[in-house]
Amino acid sequence: MPASPLPAPQELQAPGSWREVDFISDLHLQVAESATFEVWRRYMAATPADAVFVLGDLFEAWVGDDAAAQPGFAADCAAVLQATARRLPVFFMHGNRDFLVGDGLMQSAGATLLADPTVLGFAGARWLLTHGDALCLSDTGYQQFRAQVRDPRWQREFLARPLGERLQLARGLREQSETAQRAADAPYAEVDAAAAVEWLRAADAPVMIHGHTHRPADHELGGPYRRIVLSDWDGAARPPRAEVLRLSAAGARRLPLA
Repeated sequence: MPASPLPAPQELQAPGSWREVDFISDLHLQVAESATFEVWRRYMAATPADAVFVLGDLFEAWVGDDAAAQPGFAADCAAVLQATARRLPVFFMHGNRDFLVGDGLMQSAGATLLADPTVLGFAGARWLLTHGDALCLSDTGYQQFRAQVRDPRWQREFLARPLGERLQLARGLREQSETAQRAADAPYAEVDAAAAVEWLRAADAPVMIHGHTHRPADHELGGPYRRIVLSDWDGAARPPRAEVLRLSAAGARRLPLA
């Protein structure tokens, strides 16, 4: 599948007062995974960073911002975001699971929605931020699904359904996805290296930070280019997985939380 051109990236210049920024992704928060929620809640309340960037899939599923308007797990998550945003900037980027997060949640939580991709100017360098799923070009089935569900008309029609129906549909889609993954025993698709370099060149940024693949690693892409892959989170795993990437003028370092 040919590489898609880089969408015009959003530009975000960090204030000069920022010294450290945190990046997390792929927490897949859900009511059945209370251990992961608790690790995230504690982290959000205690991080000393000057800003937190969530690069997609904070939620296992998000069926509309109205889900957070009634008591329950979605409202609990929104409260954590709101409490954190009172003391430091919180930025959120859509993932392949929570692409229906909208302005309603962002405004009520005091968070900022980022375009995918976004170029962050920080510590004298440019960092290309993306969830990463758009670059997994070998997963053609997913790319077709992504194009469908990111279509504004599809989203309007889905969000017009009653909340209960949306929740039921989301459960069905998740079960289908889990069944397909078990049957194929296939890991997440990998980011296309050539496409990643094209995006970096177009954005005039040497380093990409992304999630999605659940394979935390640092990849050299040739020349000045490289990509840093964030970890997924699972508080119930043995050992637990929960990691933050903290960026400062000294570079990037991984901080295990569990």
